[in-house]
Amino acid sequence: MKVVCLGGGPSGLYFAISMKLRDPSSEVTVIERNRPDDTFGWGVVLSDETLDNLHENDPVSAAAIREHFAYWDDIAVVHKGVRTVSTGHGFCGIGRKQLLVLLQERARALGVDIRFETEVEDIDAYMRDYDLVVAADGLNSKARSQFADQFKPDIDVRKCKFVWLGTHQKFDDAFTFIFEKTEHGWVWAHAYQFDDDTATFIVECSEETFERFGFASLNQQESIALCERIFEKHLGGHALMTNANHIRGSAWINFPRVLCERWSYRNLVLMGDAAASAHFSIGSGTKLALESAIALADYIDREGNLPAAFDKYEDTRRTEVLKLQSAARNSLEWFEEVERYLDLDPVQFNYSLLTRSQRISHENLRLRDGAWLDGAERWYQKQAGAPDTALNRPPMFAPYRLRGMTLKNRIVVSPMAQYKAVDGCPTDWHLVHYGERAKGGAGLVYVEMTCVSAEGRITPGCPGLYTDEQARAWKRITDFVHAESEAKICVQLGHSGPKGSTQVGWEEMDAPLMEGNWPLLAASEVPWSDQNQTPHAMNRQDMDQVIGQFVEATKRAEAAGFDMVELHCAHGYLLSSFITPLTNRRTDEYGGSLENRMRFPLEVFAAVRAVWPEDKPVSVRISANDWVGEAGVTPEEAVEIARMLKAAGVDICDVSAGQTSKQAKPVYGRMFQTPFSDRIRNEAHMATMAVGNIYEPDHVNSILLAGRADLVCLARPHLSNPYWTLHAAAAFGDMNTHWPKPYGPGADQMRRLAERGETATMKV
Repeated sequence: MKVVCLGGGPSGLYFAISMKLRDPSSEVTVIERNRPDDTFGWGVVLSDETLDNLHENDPVSAAAIREHFAYWDDIAVVHKGVRTVSTGHGFCGIGRKQLLVLLQERARALGVDIRFETEVEDIDAYMRDYDLVVAADGLNSKARSQFADQFKPDIDVRKCKFVWLGTHQKFDDAFTFIFEKTEHGWVWAHAYQFDDDTATFIVECSEETFERFGFASLNQQESIALCERIFEKHLGGHALMTNANHIRGSAWINFPRVLCERWSYRNLVLMGDAAASAHFSIGSGTKLALESAIALADYIDREGNLPAAFDKYEDTRRTEVLKLQSAARNSLEWFEEVERYLDLDPVQFNYSLLTRSQRISHENLRLRDGAWLDGAERWYQKQAGAPDTALNRPPMFAPYRLRGMTLKNRIVVSPMAQYKAVDGCPTDWHLVHYGERAKGGAGLVYVEMTCVSAEGRITPGCPGLYTDEQARAWKRITDFVHAESEAKICVQLGHSGPKGSTQVGWEEMDAPLMEGNWPLLAASEVPWSDQNQTPHAMNRQDMDQVIGQFVEATKRAEAAGFDMVELHCAHGYLLSSFITPLTNRRTDEYGGSLENRMRFPLEVFAAVRAVWPEDKPVSVRISANDWVGEAGVTPEEAVEIARMLKAAGVDICDVSAGQTSKQAKPVYGRMFQTPFSDRIRNEAHMATMAVGNIYEPDHVNSILLAGRADLVCLARPHLSNPYWTLHAAAAFGDMNTHWPKPYGPGADQMRRLAERGETATMKV
């Protein structure tokens, strides 16, 4: 086979090596525009896993690479003048120039023809002259650009500015992150050693800080001098250096995230940054390139024809690349928004940084550096007010106080519709259902959305608090919870609005009743769907009536013995229909601007707060993202909503998302709504609850210790396992969690099983 690699970076060279190893008779040429010893980065980072993959593929080059690696186990974070070090991370670095030299030598030894100082011009010509064309020509790939209609690249230019520098200052004991507050904003550095006397030193900042400093108008030496001043106390008198002298003007750039719909066309295939890029903050761009080179060479060797090989290459590598890109996206977004975290305590800030990509979980961090994590957990418990005897516990078991209500832990049973009420009254089903969840160990148990009027019900099976009989039925439940558990219980009050008069959940969700429908109210005459009835746009009389219904329901909630009230202002129900512009088309003082759209929900809150006991908290659930882009509520606007709620006296924001429009296109995933809670907590500085596909204790602990929420809500896990919290405590060996006395033998058995590592039967 006659092969040409366009680009002599790590991916092009390593594919050439891999191809020659599998088929020594193949003619492999590498075309590179630069000279052999040119390079425009400093060091690259690889993991032990990647080194093992390289050794399996080519022991000769792997051994040469290992000889030049700098190894370190620690990550150091310098923040607020405090240097925090954690260990067990297992990195290794090598100079990019050294790596290229080693790969060039190995390629030549195998008979690869490397042509330096040669420009790639006409891709079509290469495709005619060679059997296989590998486009490894980087972020600005000519091949990808020429056939953009085939590859369909999605290039997302990110927010922060960065410049890639080097220094002879030693960072040989740890991969180091340094955060410096300047007169123009925060500037930070990613620094790591890659040979005996040289370290990479990437300087990064927000676009706003970049502009305030005037970096764009500075030449490279002026820019470097300014960076030296910013990081003077960390450089030990050493200079910063650039190897991008070929660039006129500023060498600062914005990172482009590259993602292509296809990676191959005819006999042309993309590799490395040409196909997909991963942000430098997780140090995996070279890993992607090298492992993709191995995979492509493997499939060409095994399949015998290019179309089949390309299909296999894309099928297998795309999944791995998307996983890494997802982690890289999480990481780069953390750095883009890092200024929201810089007021955190150094312990919490360090934890947030370490877990930013979601590749390192709470328990994974315990395996890496148990001593550091133990200290962080003790810090969390102490600042939560736990007694000294209970400091050695995971964050999920920290107490939490809202006004006069103290929760024994941070686990919340989310409100989950049961559709089992009769004429708005909870039944024995609800007694057993909520009683079991309360006995299961959660600190706070929500009852499902409880409607303030018969017309405000979602379905005929939804409960209410609009009669004294309903209040008495609820009191039977709250009395049981208070007598037989340590849990607190919250009622979520709501009005269905445009989503009312529908079938129960196990029939056709959100579809109108087959018969017996009742009239609906909403902010505007906007139906939930084409098949749902059009609601009546509320007038002042309607508003006053609904406010009165919320007030009466709140009074009954107090009589029923609830510890906390939540207003449901999310998911497209009545109050949500005012907040989102997707359903609020009003032109009066209740429509248009966010301030106007929030006016009625805030009036309802004020009325509820006025009749609810002062020492009991009130929360509000919001949809922090309508998932329809700028046309609806965005995460940015959700921060402003939270600020208004906090100013009005709301104690905590229950941060959900979506379900406000049939147009929504949510992006699902593990903990997919937690970023909205994170943003509100750390920008609006309001207490939050996180919800959304959270199902493992690991998720809960990482959310809490990173400061992404104050409480964590789990719904479906509590449907399948009412004792989720107790089982988690047993798995952790936690002896301080209260079990109902009749269940003591079960607790003993679970703890013994956990001590022996027999946890298969106690999945949480």
